[in-house]
Amino acid sequence: MSEVKNVGPFQPGTMVIVTLGNPREKFWGAILSLAGEGLSLRGVELASFEELVVMVKDGEPFSPGIIFFPMHRVERIEVDLPDGSLPSLSQRFTSKTGANPAALLTEGYLDVSSAGASR
Repeated sequence: MSEVKNVGPFQPGTMVIVTLGNPREKFWGAILSLAGEGLSLRGVELASFEELVVMVKDGEPFSPGIIFFPMHRVERIEVDLPDGSLPSLSQRFTSKTGANPAALLTEGYLDVSSAGASR
């Protein structure tokens, strides 16, 4: 019997926006792992997105957090996709920095060749 492989959108390396409750926060980053216990993400608070873009663009060193959110705090996980004519945060990041955010955020943590669909 062959093993069924999970092919859903929320794979390691997928760029997402996470909404949390208690306290209310939003994060943007790459999934490192997603399980019943919670979500591991490497990224930044959404409010710090533009600061991260400037740091990367200017070649400054940066250390996005590696964060575990227990599932009881996760209200919503959405794939970072464009909305009509509005580019996704990942597209904005790439257009301003020339860097692939999924590769940048998962480097050293995931095999980039197996990173998720929103690279």
